[in-house]
Amino acid sequence: MKQEPKDNINPEEELDNNQEVFEHFRFEVDPGQSMLRIDKYLVDRMQNASRNKIQEAADAGCINVNDKPVKRNYKVKPNDVITIVLSYPPREIEIIPQDIPLNIVYEDDAFLIVNKNPGMVVHPSYGHYSGTLVNALAHHLKALPLFNSKDPRPGLVHRIDKDTSGILVIAKTEEAKTKLALQFFNKTSDRKYRALVWGNLENDEGTITGHIGRNLKNRKVMDVFPDGEYGKHAVTHYRVLERLGYVNLVECILETGRTHQIRAHFKHIGHPLFNDSDYGGDQILKGTTFTKYKQFVQNCFKICPRQALHAKTLGFDHPTTGEYISFNSEIPEDMSSVIQKWRDYTASREE
Repeated sequence: MKQEPKDNINPEEELDNNQEVFEHFRFEVDPGQSMLRIDKYLVDRMQNASRNKIQEAADAGCINVNDKPVKRNYKVKPNDVITIVLSYPPREIEIIPQDIPLNIVYEDDAFLIVNKNPGMVVHPSYGHYSGTLVNALAHHLKALPLFNSKDPRPGLVHRIDKDTSGILVIAKTEEAKTKLALQFFNKTSDRKYRALVWGNLENDEGTITGHIGRNLKNRKVMDVFPDGEYGKHAVTHYRVLERLGYVNLVECILETGRTHQIRAHFKHIGHPLFNDSDYGGDQILKGTTFTKYKQFVQNCFKICPRQALHAKTLGFDHPTTGEYISFNSEIPEDMSSVIQKWRDYTASREE
């Protein structure tokens, strides 16, 4: 039997990022394996996965055998190939419920949609044990079984960086969490971002492809590597919405959801996000040498003291009804103010 866990992260390297918060496992059944119920087969081979959790995953269609979903009573056969998606197991971090205001866009019995403010860490991790979105959710949803554990990521299906604003979906039941996670894993959810990037992109539309992995010298940031050398396959599609002189406003559509994907990809093609300190965007990379221009850019940095990135829309199939639904959020004031300043600056140059 061969097991291949995917996407495991050292907790001390776990940044506030947007990599999907679930694991993908793959098992190849031994040729001599006797027929056995799949839930019994898996519970003996997966750490921290209870039989009940495995059965829920099967009920949600998250266990495949030879690329086809199976029920909990399926009996494994020699040479079967089993793939399974499960949420990450809990870690020994106590979640303290905190009465922190949340901007809830939508809520029903299965999930809620939150518009996260920039500066808020999504979940407790190394160096961030309180004041996070999960602490706020633990207070808001304290009556739910899913939020009565030591799991530092209850309900989280995906996440975005601390200084990125925008839409997040949070599951309220294990079934919803598993079904939503499967959509992210299978790339059937729709995610669109707005980003302000340095420079004038050559084409109105494009695709950035490149494996993303942690920088070999600085584990805090990600880097883009040649295919197959290191990291994980990542694809970002973009469309230029506005050309504002020395910066462009772009729409980004994620085909994959890697850590810092948009930020790393745009740096890779020479167009870092505006004021992205981790990827060099907090320097004046394009423009003139005039003091007045430099002062203008510095003022923009002060107005939006973070990478200019916003998770604007999110669409997926409802985990209970199966109906496709989508949610939209307005760009927050700090980023929208900077965009307007660049519009005004560009207009004044053209006069």
